[in-house]
Amino acid sequence: MQLSEFDYDLPEELIAQQPLERRDASRMLVVNRAQQKLEDTRFETLPEYIRPGDVIVVNNTRVFPARLIGQRDPSGGRVEVLLIREVESDGSSAAPSEGARQTWEALVRPAHRLKPGGRLRFGSSNLTAEVLEAAGKGFRLLRFEGDQPIEALISELGQTPLPPYIKRPLGTSATDDERYQTVFASKKGAIAAPTAGLHFTPQVTQAVLARQARVVEVTLHVGYGTFQPVRVDNLEDHRVDAEYYEIREEAARVINESRSSGGRVIAVGTTTVRALESAANSSGLVSSEKRDTGLTIIPGYEFRITDALLTNFHLPRSSLLLLVSAFAGRDLTLAAYRHAVAAHFRFYSYGDCMLVI
Repeated sequence: MQLSEFDYDLPEELIAQQPLERRDASRMLVVNRAQQKLEDTRFETLPEYIRPGDVIVVNNTRVFPARLIGQRDPSGGRVEVLLIREVESDGSSAAPSEGARQTWEALVRPAHRLKPGGRLRFGSSNLTAEVLEAAGKGFRLLRFEGDQPIEALISELGQTPLPPYIKRPLGTSATDDERYQTVFASKKGAIAAPTAGLHFTPQVTQAVLARQARVVEVTLHVGYGTFQPVRVDNLEDHRVDAEYYEIREEAARVINESRSSGGRVIAVGTTTVRALESAANSSGLVSSEKRDTGLTIIPGYEFRITDALLTNFHLPRSSLLLLVSAFAGRDLTLAAYRHAVAAHFRFYSYGDCMLVI
């Protein structure tokens, strides 16, 4: 299949720029695969679609302030740094760790002015960085140094890394700092929110539990690979960058018990799907594990564990749209998107959602 087959027209005014006053006030488009039908409703009705014995799986990753504004030293030219992943000695990726020196892979602007050996400073703080090497188009390997733990300095100086389609001329606000985290967020390590989880409130979660369903948490630290543009025309050549995930023993046990008793596994978000499918075996059982996953899901993929999916609306020609199309079918997915545009749903991170059953 070709990437051009996964495009749609979206008026710019439908791109949500602000979160709603209430998390659970968003609209929800229910996509019924068996009946090939669409139904408009609201997210607060989600519990009505939950059956006894179902298990709802959420991603508990927490976004850290990965966007840093600095200056080239000594010229003073402005530099924007998006931290992608901390480079460990063994080459694995993990949540940020403490220390007075850390090396990070970062997306920087303007990249052409940052050559190996160049130095950066960040405001009046003691945080500095040296460019070690170019790591691809726009990417640099940066070694940070400071007189305090680097994690503490990043937390103090960094900003919430909102997607570029959300325009904030004055930077992020306190509202963004709170609302661009899910109510489940506890494991620091993501550079973007698992946005399907943004709609949940404790009240909705309690209503789900009252339906005799269960809610479990997994972790997938959302990295640049989740929203990196698809740069190939032939989808068979597409690969999503690796991201770290963890499924604990208790979560795996609950998921497997639910499936064995006839319950459905309802994944909240494409990142949750990626974690579940990475840990699932051919028998439809999930293993407890922690590792990187390079799983790329495109149409034709056979899902082993995911029975239903709650997801936001995604960018045209994106890897996330490809994953949803693999689950719901290309034609039904694009029909749902056309309907959502015509009905003026709100799109992307702060937008409305879609429940595929």
